[in-house]
Amino acid sequence: MSTIAEIKATFEREISSCTSVAVIQDLKVKYLGKTGELTALLKGIRDLPPEERPTFGAKVNELRNVMESTFSEKLTQLKRQEMELSLKNEKIDISLCEMKPWGALHPVTLVKNEICDLLIAMGFEVLNGPEIETDYYNFQALNIPYDHPARDMQDTFYLADGILLRTQTSSMQARYMENKKPPIKMVCPGKVFRSDSDASHSPVFHQIEGLVVDKKVTLRDLKGTLEYIASHLFGKDTKVRFRPSFFPFTEPSVEVDLTCSNCGGKGCSLCKGTGWIEVLGAGMVNPKVLENCGIDSAKYNGYAFGMGLERIAMIKYGIPDIRLFFENDQRFLKQFGK
Repeated sequence: MSTIAEIKATFEREISSCTSVAVIQDLKVKYLGKTGELTALLKGIRDLPPEERPTFGAKVNELRNVMESTFSEKLTQLKRQEMELSLKNEKIDISLCEMKPWGALHPVTLVKNEICDLLIAMGFEVLNGPEIETDYYNFQALNIPYDHPARDMQDTFYLADGILLRTQTSSMQARYMENKKPPIKMVCPGKVFRSDSDASHSPVFHQIEGLVVDKKVTLRDLKGTLEYIASHLFGKDTKVRFRPSFFPFTEPSVEVDLTCSNCGGKGCSLCKGTGWIEVLGAGMVNPKVLENCGIDSAKYNGYAFGMGLERIAMIKYGIPDIRLFFENDQRFLKQFGK
């Protein structure tokens, strides 16, 4: 019992003189650790006479509880004191912090988001399709069979027999029409791939293609949709012009021109003096495409349009070379940070 009293007196003296959390931790190990003084007393109970063991064990456990409670209170007190001292002595001047530059969306992403928002407001559903596509959905379902001359208009990246990198996001239109009955209003943005590279062409670029299938759809509906998009992208005075063209998946087909955003249609170097800039292709969905996808062409018809997002961004922002979009030059990209 005298040993217990001595340990308690020493502990109270040492704990009262502790001035840091680190010292407290060392003191706790000294008394309550695996080889600590109090632990040694508990292990020594087996050497006492049996009649003394209960009383001695109770006294040791009582001291242990007192120590643990005292350690906890002292530790909380010292941590609070150290925090107050730290807050008093460590001052941070936030005006000296380095301000990191804000990131910005890529110009192609800006244009894509703007067009998608416009079409969503008109009731279109935005969908995504696979970039690795089958020959069937990329060509055959869109009325471009193996021997069709339209296949000579573009070089395709083939990965395996019947598997390719899609050359147009129109493939998603065929996939969607197979599983969705009219009315249909969908738009599909995404990457496409063609073996072509110069100042106005890239082997990887982005398209956005829209499709509407319903009863009694006309070219006027198509033109109204494109006028709505053009007026919001380039200004309310922008005019839309149709010129006859040919695409296997539309009949009739049209090339779509807009009045030059640079000169307002008066003629300049950008539009080569014509006052018009060609921006996209469109037309009424070919009945064969509808039939290929299981839609009754005698009951339904529709229109489709597709545009290159880089092409729109080049016109909208006055960018002369499509390769600037992919070079990741910070001087170029920072211009769109606002």
